[in-house]
Amino acid sequence: MTAATDAATDTEAASAASGPGAPTEAAQLRIMVVDDDPEIRDLVCQSLARHGYDVVRAANVAEADDLRRRVPLDLVILDVMMPGEDGLSFCRRLSQSSDVPIIILSALDSSGDKIVGLEVGADNYMTKPCEPRELIAHVRAVLRRSRSQIIDGPATGRTAEFEGWQLDLISRYLRDPRGLVVDLASSEFLLMRTLVENPRRALSRDRLLDALHGGAAGVFDRSIDVQISRLRRKLGTDGPRLIRTVRHEGYMFVTSVVQR
Repeated sequence: MTAATDAATDTEAASAASGPGAPTEAAQLRIMVVDDDPEIRDLVCQSLARHGYDVVRAANVAEADDLRRRVPLDLVILDVMMPGEDGLSFCRRLSQSSDVPIIILSALDSSGDKIVGLEVGADNYMTKPCEPRELIAHVRAVLRRSRSQIIDGPATGRTAEFEGWQLDLISRYLRDPRGLVVDLASSEFLLMRTLVENPRRALSRDRLLDALHGGAAGVFDRSIDVQISRLRRKLGTDGPRLIRTVRHEGYMFVTSVVQR
């Protein structure tokens, strides 16, 4: 079955699921599932379609690249071990070129595997096998957090400025003191926004996890440390100074922020 045929099939299933009782938050939200195992791919797609999501699927990264050029996406669920280009490489490319949130769903379950997945740009990392209800809970949490940032926008202003840096809270970009745009993955932007909206306050890891993952249960606890490390690198030499580790507390953005 081709990716195009699969996409049409999943869209029909989603339409059938969108009648009375279907979750309204799923309406018009499109998820791409990338996995070379047809059985797992089918199970994931069917579960998503039953909950009202518009689902497209790909068996490898080449198909995924073709699909993402042709259709808008709200979320990607991505396997790691696939023939050809692997999922980690695709995750890195996707997170650098778009703000589409990414959930890695992989049989690789060590702490090191999870850290690598988060470092290359995943918003969440889940291990196979997982219960469909658990997957849907994580999907809803990631989408709710991502969509609320786009639809609602910030309550305090359009931009946050600090020490020559500028974070655009609407367009979701970061500009350095030289005026150059620094690409931020979806999770990096949300973490940066949470920090600049709470300057000079120690934020616990739980508080930051909630900002990134919407309170989804089972999120890898060290993901915040990984995300902070990534964000510090994006801030260059200013990173370690601006984002300070507070022992036994969490992290603090230590400079003044002007909201405009």
